[in-house]
Amino acid sequence: MCLIVFAWQVVPGVPLIAAANRDEFYDRPTAPAGVWPEHPNIYAGRDLKFGGSWMGITQDGANGPRFAALTNIRAPEERRTDAPSRGALVVDYLAGTMSAADYIARIADGSEAYNGFNLVLGDRSGMYWFSNRGGSDARNGQALEPGIYGISNSLLDAPWPKVVRTKAQFASLLCQGAPEDAYFEMLADTTRAADMRLPDTGIALDLERGLSAVCIEIPGYGTRTSTVVKLYDDAPAELHERMLA
Repeated sequence: MCLIVFAWQVVPGVPLIAAANRDEFYDRPTAPAGVWPEHPNIYAGRDLKFGGSWMGITQDGANGPRFAALTNIRAPEERRTDAPSRGALVVDYLAGTMSAADYIARIADGSEAYNGFNLVLGDRSGMYWFSNRGGSDARNGQALEPGIYGISNSLLDAPWPKVVRTKAQFASLLCQGAPEDAYFEMLADTTRAADMRLPDTGIALDLERGLSAVCIEIPGYGTRTSTVVKLYDDAPAELHERMLA
């Protein structure tokens, strides 16, 4: 998952609304969102290379449906080829019974073994952000206050152009009570940022340009899926996915 915007405790009756794009190499095998046979309570897409996921929900738990989503942190100079798969963190939380706070406490000490990541997880009672990069708030897990948030391949609410633009569009759609199709249209935006606004993440400028779009289309790599998730107070959770490639 390389872009996620979400509203936590903003819309009455809908504690969480999230819209996200997963960017990945086109040749990496992937299964679309569905029920997992070995974990019938999980509804999520699946990375068929390592068996993990980037985003998913469950329909039960101590405080109702559970949610987890992951983005990678772009830091090519720090990348380790022997690091464990980050997608397992999503699955382990969804398959378990620990609260989000307890799960974060459990994984925190060993999180340096992974390449950089952001993890958003919780249920109707609370939503948390955790990262193995950044300051103490990130590394201890941050309980999120009501509001609208965005994450790409940096830390929470880092002002990358596509995060800033998508958060603003997302807020407007929420205010309008827009239909689901409008969120998918937002996620399909292929506009690239101006060079003067690009972050410097240690990659070539041409690649930085290509990755600056909400919906990425470059040779061999791009946005594979778009997803909209809703957790309700009094109804089953929903996860709707559109496969792009």
